[in-house]
Amino acid sequence: MAQALAADHHGRVPETMEELVCLPGVGRKTANVLLGTWFHKPAIFVDTHVARLAGRLGCSAETEPERIERDLMALFPEPEWTFTAHALIWHGRRVCAARKPACERCGLASDCPFPARN
Repeated sequence: MAQALAADHHGRVPETMEELVCLPGVGRKTANVLLGTWFHKPAIFVDTHVARLAGRLGCSAETEPERIERDLMALFPEPEWTFTAHALIWHGRRVCAARKPACERCGLASDCPFPARN
């Protein structure tokens, strides 16, 4: 990837999805992380935590990251997309774990459809 950055982009990380995903080893998720976190452009990145929570919270019934991304983009205001992705990741790591969600200490429990499934 470093060689492609040097050869094709004068050593600079490109600022568009189209250019980023052409770099070796960069997929849509990584491109969105860079766009949202580094370049401060609205972006929702879908990792396993975001995918899991989007389903548990009833934000998306999809399983493909790009479709989950679209569903979340439709639900949240564009200026909040990057924060939303980071917040879902943090919540998925700290509270709503895959195997044992800590519903008893979750600030979203009263509005979450997931506990009903337990």
